[in-house]
Amino acid sequence: MTYVVNIHEAKTQLSRLVERASHGEHIVIAKAGKPLVDLIPHRERKVTFGLLKDQLEYDDDVFDIDPDIQAMFYGDADAPA
Repeated sequence: MTYVVNIHEAKTQLSRLVERASHGEHIVIAKAGKPLVDLIPHRERKVTFGLLKDQLEYDDDVFDIDPDIQAMFYGDADAPA
């Protein structure tokens, strides 16, 4: 069941609305009758590190100093305008 509440009522009853949402009820906060946000319970997300390991390729010189960038930061009389 969806419970739609206006933003003013949501401000005054936030604790109750959070409790209801945490038990699985679908809470929609609206302004002037138009839905703005859904109040949903927090879900833990598992983070997977190294997901793209050995799948990305880049040039060997990707970390080399670029002379144009150096000139922009530090100035150079011969730098392009």
